[in-house]
Amino acid sequence: MSVIEHLEALRRMLIISLIAWGVATIAAVFIAHYVITFVITRAGIGHAIYLQPGGGVLLQLKVALYIGLVLAAPVLIQQIWWFVSPGLHAHERRFVMPLVIATIIFFAFGVGVAMFALPIYIKILGSLAPADVSYLPDISELVSFVLIMTIGFGLVFELPVVLFVLGMVRIISSRWLYKRRPYWFLALAIVANFLTPGVDPLTPMIMFVPLYIFFEATALLLKLLGR
Repeated sequence: MSVIEHLEALRRMLIISLIAWGVATIAAVFIAHYVITFVITRAGIGHAIYLQPGGGVLLQLKVALYIGLVLAAPVLIQQIWWFVSPGLHAHERRFVMPLVIATIIFFAFGVGVAMFALPIYIKILGSLAPADVSYLPDISELVSFVLIMTIGFGLVFELPVVLFVLGMVRIISSRWLYKRRPYWFLALAIVANFLTPGVDPLTPMIMFVPLYIFFEATALLLKLLGR
């Protein structure tokens, strides 16, 4: 593709992505308050406040934008893969649609783990505060905190997709992964302990076990594909 063709493809991708996000955001306006209630309940805080007169309305718009992004994610991911597919060989393009589906599934799985870990985060962070202060939840700050958590977890759980793509373009190989398995084991354990804090050894395992299974499964898949 020429530079002009690349720019036209980029413009098409951005237009379709923005339209999908806009439509999804409009639909999300009608369910934003349910999501806010769910976040408050899931965090185990019982009640939250906002600090500006228009804070409640702006919060619902903010949440609708986030939900719209999540709802439009399948279209956004498909457009990103469509944009990069011309750079792939013909035999590699058959993996584009499975990779789109896998990207969505693994990101959703990461979001699910983040929601599971949310009350653990709140409890642990609260236990580290000084004894003479109390937490008065600002719903806007809480929503931003949850957003960072969900995006972080979702991106971390894209590990198998990233490894598979790197393997298919021959940047890494199954032999390279197996040779460095102990380092991957240690690195994933550190990531799990950092992203899922807890005083018990079981909590980090919630993230570590699936991540390590993803690593082994991806390495095996690359080996079966001769990569």
